[in-house]
Amino acid sequence: MESAREIKAFYDEDANKQGLLQYHIKLKKGDAAKYVLLPGDPKRVSYIAKFLDDVVIKADNREYVTATGRYKGVDVSVTSTGIGGPSASIAMEELINIGADTFIRVGTAGGLSLKVKPNDLAIAQAAIKDEGTTREYIPFEYPAIADTDVMFALRDAAKKINANYHIGVVHSKDCFYGELEPENSFFREKFENNLKYYTLCGAIASEMECAALFACASLRKVRAGAIMHIVENTMIERMGTHLKYCDNIENMILTALEAIVLLDEKDKRGN
Repeated sequence: MESAREIKAFYDEDANKQGLLQYHIKLKKGDAAKYVLLPGDPKRVSYIAKFLDDVVIKADNREYVTATGRYKGVDVSVTSTGIGGPSASIAMEELINIGADTFIRVGTAGGLSLKVKPNDLAIAQAAIKDEGTTREYIPFEYPAIADTDVMFALRDAAKKINANYHIGVVHSKDCFYGELEPENSFFREKFENNLKYYTLCGAIASEMECAALFACASLRKVRAGAIMHIVENTMIERMGTHLKYCDNIENMILTALEAIVLLDEKDKRGN
């Protein structure tokens, strides 16, 4: 077990200068690229790594697995974040500490808009802060917004591979089963009504990490965006229409990687 002094060292401002590992992700400066994909599931890191060249697994600790490689000549890292805002924000904070500055969440989500079907892609414009992590970062009134460069790069990449995509506000929550099985919650009416209102206002999907990542990125002055693969549609299912569940995330991964290439080209141009 680490001593109090050792734990403190991980959070010390000079720790990285001494080449120390970040406390949770177990990475140091040089281990992660500037551009980072953030899946939730640690097992997705190895799946995404198949799309990269010269891949090296840099760390595997708790829910945080990191691989670094290259895609079309651009250095890319992939770090899993686990489920939910708290663990996702930890990963982002520590990746920022070692030099990463552009983040794309890649994960699955449930559709809300009736236009959003399984196998579609949802590109986040902003996130509804229906969770707790953002309260530790920004005032309640301040929105959780995706970086526009990242958002438009994802849009252009989705067009390039002919993927069916939607851009809009996503719903970030803490309680997965509160939405999935509201009848088992004391707050059943609240859960059901909120989803209806979010959908009426134009929300396209529901997930669990975007709000925390966008809030953290805004405060730390880095770029963050998100693209989600739609596995099912919550609202359509509740209307009694069953759509086939889809868990093929290849289009999402290719879109995110192509977006990184576009961002790298833009960054090199300096605009």
